[in-house]
Amino acid sequence: MSPPSAINIEGVTDTESILLPSPLTINDVPSRRAKAGLLNGGVAAATNSDLFKSPWHAGKKKAKRWDRKLLSAVCLWEPKKPVTSFQTGSQLRAPSIKGLAKHLKKPGMISLGGGLPSSDYFPLEELHIKVPSVGHFSEQETRESGILMKIGKHDASEGKGVYALNYGQGTGSAQLLRFVTEHTEIVHNPPYQDWRCTMTAGNTSALGMAYRMFANRGDCILSEEYTFATAVETAAPMGVKVVGIEMDDQGLIPESMDEILNTWDVKARGADKPFILYTVPSGQNPTGATQGLQRRRQIYKIAQKHDLYIFEDEPYYFLQMQPYAGPNVPDVPPPASHNEFVKALVPSLLSLDIDGRVMRMDSFSKVIAPGTRCGWITASEQIVNKIIQHNEASIQNPSGISQLVLYKLLDENWGHGGYLDWLINLRIAYTERRNIILHACERFLPREVTTWNPPAAGMFLWMKLDVKKHPHAGSKTVIDIENEILEASIDRNVLVVPGSWFRAEKDVEPSEMYFRATFAAAASEKMTEAIRRFGDAVKASFEI
Repeated sequence: MSPPSAINIEGVTDTESILLPSPLTINDVPSRRAKAGLLNGGVAAATNSDLFKSPWHAGKKKAKRWDRKLLSAVCLWEPKKPVTSFQTGSQLRAPSIKGLAKHLKKPGMISLGGGLPSSDYFPLEELHIKVPSVGHFSEQETRESGILMKIGKHDASEGKGVYALNYGQGTGSAQLLRFVTEHTEIVHNPPYQDWRCTMTAGNTSALGMAYRMFANRGDCILSEEYTFATAVETAAPMGVKVVGIEMDDQGLIPESMDEILNTWDVKARGADKPFILYTVPSGQNPTGATQGLQRRRQIYKIAQKHDLYIFEDEPYYFLQMQPYAGPNVPDVPPPASHNEFVKALVPSLLSLDIDGRVMRMDSFSKVIAPGTRCGWITASEQIVNKIIQHNEASIQNPSGISQLVLYKLLDENWGHGGYLDWLINLRIAYTERRNIILHACERFLPREVTTWNPPAAGMFLWMKLDVKKHPHAGSKTVIDIENEILEASIDRNVLVVPGSWFRAEKDVEPSEMYFRATFAAAASEKMTEAIRRFGDAVKASFEI
C-alpha cells in the first residue's frame, strides 16, 4: 500500500507526532505520516532531513567535525584555503535569497522577494506517464495494466504534487527528500545523530562538489587501483591525483591502503598524506568486486586509524545478486520478503559509520533511469550543508521534472514497499543476466589464459588474461597486446573495454591485463554471441 500523499497543508513535522521505540520500518511510514499531518512543501520550500527522521536518533552521539579538512568558501574556480574553524553559511558568503523561503509558510505572506516566474506562463499544461503497478513490472504488464499518472502544471498549488517547473532549493523538493530520508533510515540506519540527506544531480556531480570541498590542487586521494574512470577524470582538472590501492576479489585490500599511508613520504610523493578515500564498495566499476562485511569493517578501522574521510559511491548497491551456483545448478531462491531483502544486502559503510566520516552517494541512475540525473547524498549535517551551498552555486537544484516523475512513481504510486519490490525484481533480473554471461564464458573463453570471478553485484564482468603466456610477452608491452586484442574484437563486431583505461594511476605501466564486459543491456543471445566473438579474438592473439 502506498503511503498517503503529503502536499501543501500545514502540519507538525513527522518527528513531533510519534515516537518510535525501534528503527524505522516500511510498515511504520504510513501511520507516522498520517499522524504528522500533510507536508507543507510549496514553491522552493525550505526543508531538511531532520523533519523526516525518527526522533530516537537524538539519543546518539553527534558526528566528528571536519573543520580543518574542509575548504573555506563555495568557490568553483579560485584556489581555496583551509579554515582553522568551521564557518557558518552566513560567514562564508552573502545572505542567500533562498533563505527567505522559510517565511513563505507564514499564513497570509505575500512574496515579492524571489524571482520566481508565474506558472501561468509555463507552456506545459499536462504531462502523462504510465508506470508499472506493484508486482507487475514487466514491459508487457505495464502496457496492459500500468497506471497512467497525470501531472498538471498547477497541481502543486492545488495540493496534488511536487513543485517541479519553478526554482527550488539546493536540498531538492521536500516531498522527495522525505522519501529518500525514510528510505535511508530503513535500509542503512546511520549510527550517529546528526546525519542528513540532500538531493543531487547524480553521483558524478556530487563527487565533483566533494572534491572541491576537501581537496586542493596538488593533493592526492586514495582509490582502488582500477576505478571508475570519471572519478579520475573529474579530479584531474582540479590538479588532484589519484593513488591506487591494490585489489583482490573483494575490492581494495585494507593492508595495502594501510601500507601506503604508513610509508607515505611527502618529499618523494610531492604531496601531503592523503585523507580522502574514494571507493565503490558494491559491484565496483570496473572490476565487479564487492566488499564483504568484514572487509568493510577493516577499511573503516584503517580510516579511523589514519583519520580518513570516505566517499562511498554506491550506484550499484541495489544490484546485489543471488550467489552464483554454477552451470546446470538450480538457482538460489530470491528473498521472500522486504525484511529478507534488506538483510541480504551487505551492510553499507554508512551503516558502520559511528564517527560521521562517510559521505554516501546514492543514485537513481542504475535502478530507475540514468537520464533522471537525480540522486542524493547522506552525511553529517556539516557536510550536507556544504553540499547544499555547492548545489546553489552551480546546479541550483536537481531537475524539477525528474523529481516530479520520481515522486509520482516512488512515493505516490509505489511507496517504500513497492520500491523494495522493484529492487527485488532487479535483483532477480540481474542475477539471470549475470548467469547468462558466466555460462557463455565457461563455453567460449580459453580457460588456459582467461580467469574471472562471478560478480556478486553490479553490471560488470572483469576478465583477466594471463599476459605472461602471450607469445609476444617478451617483445610487446601489456598495452600493445591489450590494443591488439581490442582491435581483433572490434574486427569481430564485439566491444569490450581494456582494463588499462580504468587505472587510477595512468602514468604507471600495467603488468597485468584485463578486459571489462557488461551484462546490463544486450539481449541474452547477443550477449552469448559477443562472448564467443571475444573468445575468438583472445585465441587468435594468444595463437591458441
